[in-house]
Amino acid sequence: MRYFETRFLKEADEFVAKLDKKSAKKVFYNIDLAEQTNDPKLFKKLNKEIWEFRSLYLGNQNRLLAFWDKTETTATLVLATHGFIKKGDKVPISEIEKAERIRKEYFLIKKNSKK
Repeated sequence: MRYFETRFLKEADEFVAKLDKKSAKKVFYNIDLAEQTNDPKLFKKLNKEIWEFRSLYLGNQNRLLAFWDKTETTATLVLATHGFIKKGDKVPISEIEKAERIRKEYFLIKKNSKK
């Protein structure tokens, strides 16, 4: 059973495309696992709206930030906004703010396209 379906927005796609093949494979594997389980080691809430997909490979902490779109009737979507390699203990505020900006833009475009 899948709890949600993940879609990549442009910057998330570009981030994964730049990773080496094995790191990218690990990211996709962990996202697939996160869709089927409720494991905070793989998919963790950062604040009210933003979550992170977590993937560790060869010492690199690859992160994809994401948000939920529950407006669709057919599927619960999680949209990955962008990715980065985490260097410290905490996710930088600038990365969370970037994800929040992308989220607002996404819903604004979605709202305007339905008019």
